[in-house]
Parts: sequence; structure tokens; C-alpha cells
Amino acid sequence: MENQSKTYDLFIVGGGINGCGIARDAAGRGLSVALAEMNDLASATSSASTKLFHGGLRYLEYFEINLVRHALAEREVLLTAMPHISWPMRFVLPYHKDMRFEGSTPTSRILNTVMPWMKGRRPAWLIRFGLFLYDNLGGRKILPGTQTLRLKGRPEGAPIEDRFEKAFEYSDCWIEDSRLVILNARDAEARGADIMVRTKVVSAARVDDLWEVTLEDGATGETSTLRAKMLVNAGGPWVGDIIQQKVRINSTEGVRLVRGSHIVTRKLYDHDKCYFFQGTDGRIIFAIPYETDFTLIGTTDAEHGEPEAKPECTDDERDYLIAFINQYLKEDITADDVVWSYSGVRPLYDDGASSATAATRDYTLKVDDAGGAPILNVFGGKITTYRKLAEDSMEKIVPFFPGTSGHWTAGVALPGGDFAVDGFEALVTRLAQEFTFLSPFWARRLVRAYGTEAWEVLGDAKDEAALGQSFGATLTEREVLWLCRNEYACTAEDIIWRRNKLGLRMNKDEVAALEGFLRSTPVDQLAKAAE
Repeated sequence: MENQSKTYDLFIVGGGINGCGIARDAAGRGLSVALAEMNDLASATSSASTKLFHGGLRYLEYFEINLVRHALAEREVLLTAMPHISWPMRFVLPYHKDMRFEGSTPTSRILNTVMPWMKGRRPAWLIRFGLFLYDNLGGRKILPGTQTLRLKGRPEGAPIEDRFEKAFEYSDCWIEDSRLVILNARDAEARGADIMVRTKVVSAARVDDLWEVTLEDGATGETSTLRAKMLVNAGGPWVGDIIQQKVRINSTEGVRLVRGSHIVTRKLYDHDKCYFFQGTDGRIIFAIPYETDFTLIGTTDAEHGEPEAKPECTDDERDYLIAFINQYLKEDITADDVVWSYSGVRPLYDDGASSATAATRDYTLKVDDAGGAPILNVFGGKITTYRKLAEDSMEKIVPFFPGTSGHWTAGVALPGGDFAVDGFEALVTRLAQEFTFLSPFWARRLVRAYGTEAWEVLGDAKDEAALGQSFGATLTEREVLWLCRNEYACTAEDIIWRRNKLGLRMNKDEVAALEGFLRSTPVDQLAKAAE
């Protein structure tokens, strides 16, 4: 493997959002950076989120004020840097007087003490006060504030039961989570980082004040060694395994693995707003417009075992989400309406919380340099605060590299995101005018995925035939090759579930054709750098 004789400043283990975010920040400050991911980028937690940049309204009940404030402030910082893969959304929170707290929250315990006659119910004034804090804690310039809705006769009231007469509407943002990871990795690489996918860290040891890292190529099985001045453990669910098994250092720090599952159904309503639903058990779920023709519902909170155990949405979790949303919908859904499900493991810092729901979503950063070369272990975190986590990580890293420059990432566009927040529709119109063979869905999909780089994907094509083989659902040979050459894609799953979500629209024969194309195309043609 090339670079085995090179000594890097930083070697990062883990190609999720935390690892790629730190790689981008560090490379942009002039540090030499290498990152290894044992599978595809964003193949675990970072592609299995609820896909929101949000402050975490419910975390206010746990008094996680700093977490919420930082997340709220980040929403607009991030939105301006990636308006193709992130956009504002309005959330509708239907209210009913019988809504209850999740019993273990600090807020519920206080209210049960001072207002015992409420018997665990959430009063409307408390929700409105929480939304007032939500509107003002982080500052807003782009996103509109909260308003109260009367649901009767409005589109927001049409799909839900008539007993819900009032709702609160507030703002958060959507994010294409796996694309966020890919774009951070690409930008890190453009700034000098070496990004190695399907490359497993076998071991790492301190040797002569450096880390000596042994790697295994996932395709060939060949091993190689490189050196780094500092190690960053951003292994997500595997962070504890890396500490204990790969670098073998003594540490009492650990993670609590919490599984969050989601289901996707046919489109359940006709407007473009999300719902924030509160259950009889006090928990909440979202129902979100998804990929034009679907609705995303989630999430659960369940303890998960070992990180090697593949997270899957269990029948019980699916049925829980169905029963939960059926408390609100006029027309019940069943398991037959579920077209896809996914599940991810959140590696939460183990703070001794009594339940998975109560465990902190904030991140914890720990440096160990007692044995020589330093290592930074990254615990927890939310996708909304990934950029702030990277900045805070650099605060821990910079002391070991005197003279390193300061913060720079706030508002700096990711690849394809160099246009105004309100410029998406104009970009779609321009693409459709220049490539007249594109359907409206196709044009929007390309701009949502690639922003201003959609023109690079299409190249000089004058008609659909010029894009090569068609795999269905608007996916063509030219786009596939672009993804392989520019975005580290290797398999059909990489392409149709992490670079986009066309797996929802493609049938088995179309997926098999894509797999056959990838197998039969020479590696050098797939990996050749784009002109």
C-alpha cells in the first residue's frame, strides 16, 4: 500500500461523520492526515440517523441546555454550507391535554412534585415555553419561529385524528446523512488527506514516540504499516473495541450502544411538513416526508449488544412504531405498508443513565498521552454537532502541533454546495433547461445529491443515450462511474443506499444489472480519476 513510508500528523480510525469531519478540519489547517474505514464510508451509524439537523427539542426535558444550544446554533451554519443536501423543514407538534412525559426526565419529576394533579401530563404552556427556548437559545436568521396552528380545515390536520385541534409548528432542518459524510471525506481529500476505504486497522502500537499502524486491504488481504504522530479513535460503535483490542491502552471510558430503528412507508399525507408525535409512554417519534413518494417514521431507543451484531429493525420495533403512529392517524397503517426499514447503533458516552432514552447525546473527547504518542478517543455525538465536535477535537489536537491555524469550517461550502440557501429551485430550473431530456424528478434528484456538481455528473450529454446504460429509476452508467471515481463507491449497495436512496425505486433485476456492471467493469476504469 502506498504511503507506508510516510509519517502522518494524524491517523484517524473510522469513516463516519465524526472521523470525516475531523479529517476535513485538520487537513484544512495544514496537517497531514490519513483516515481508514474498514467498510464503506458512512456504512454504520452515520447512514442510519433520523436525517435531521435539529436542536433536540426533547433534550430540554433532560436539562441538556448546552447540547441543545450548540445544536440550534449549528443548524444555520451547516445549512449555508450545504444547501443541496440540507434544507429547512417545518415540524408540526399536535397537542392533546392527555399527553404525558417520559417518566424519568428531570422536568417530569419536578412537575410531578409541584403539580401532582397533572399526573404526568405535559401542559400546553410547558411545551410552548420549551419552544420559546428552542426559538431563542441558538439564534435564528434563516429559520422561521414557532407558531400555533388550529388544525381544523388545514392540510396539517387532514391526516390526523380530529381530537387534535391545536398544534405548535416550529423549524428544524433535513440532512442527507450519508452524503454529508461522503462530502466531508471528499473535501478532506481535496485539502490533502488520504482517505482509505475498505481498509481495516489490525493493530496500532506506540513505537519511538509515534503510532505504528498495521492495515489490511479489504479487497486483497494484504497488510501494510504506516506511522503517525497522533491517533484519533473515531470508531463510533467500535470506539471501545479499538481502545481495548487495537491499541490496547488502559481506560475506564466506554460507550453505551443504543439501537435506533426506522420504518419507511408509502406516502401518508400530501403536505411537505413533518410531524412530531408524542406517545402515551412519553417518548416521541417523527413522521417525515421522504424521497418524494414515501414517509419516514422513527425512531426507537433500545439497548444493543456488541458492535459486531448487525443492527436490524426487529418486528417488535416495527410494530411499536406502527402502533405509535396509529394513535394519531385517521387511517391506520399495517406492516404491509412498510416498504423498507433500517437501524443504526448510537455510540453514546456511558454516563450511567438509567435508560437508553435518558443517556446523554452529547459528546466526550478524551486524550491519552501517558504512554507516549497521544491518542484522542471520541465518544458519542450527534450528526447536528459534527462540525463543532471536529472543532473541539482540534482544540485537543492543536497543542501537539504548535503553529497550527485556527477554526475555519463555519459556513465553508462542501462540494456542490456553493450556492445560496434559497437558490435550489433556480438551480433545478437551469439544469432542466440545459439538459432537456431530464424529467422533473430526475433534475431535482441530481441537484439534491450533487448541487452545482450535477453538471459534472452529466458532462456533455446531449440526450439520455449519451449517459450509457440505464439501470432504472434515473440511475445511469455515467452517474455510476462518477460515483466510483469521485465518491469512493464500490458496490451496488454503496450507490443505491448511501450515495442515494434509489434502492427504494429499483427492482431486483435492475439491482442485479448494476451489480453485474460493477463486476464486469475493469477496476482501473472504475477508479480512474475524473477528467
